Amino acid sequence: MKLKNILITVTDIQKSIEFYKDLFGLEVILDQDGNVILTEGLVLQDAKIWERFLEKEIIPRNHASELYFEEKEIEKFVEKLENYKEPVAFVNPLMTHSWGQKVVRFYDPDGNLIEVGTPM
Repeated sequence: MKLKNILITVTDIQKSIEFYKDLFGLEVILDQDGNVILTEGLVLQDAKIWERFLEKEIIPRNHASELYFEEKEIEKFVEKLENYKEPVAFVNPLMTHSWGQKVVRFYDPDGNLIEVGTPM
């Protein structure tokens, strides 16, 4: 068995596609009416569809999980975040862990937690 995809819920598919394309370079592989598969295995699911399917409320910024990316030139990436066309909500600014890895945490437009760190 292998893990195939990670699914996150979003309220505006197009806005989320732009966010993940502009900041992370992800491209659309498949668009199926409220269910979009991006490169790297990230799936965007329309929140209304997900709520109907699960019959449960979606809780943004629940801090129960995060998407993790690595970037060698993290200072340039943080600058890109700071200059993004819409304000990005930071959880923590660029910091350095005791083991030497630099990381930044922030939310996507729907409150999904993202961490970007330097490769270990």
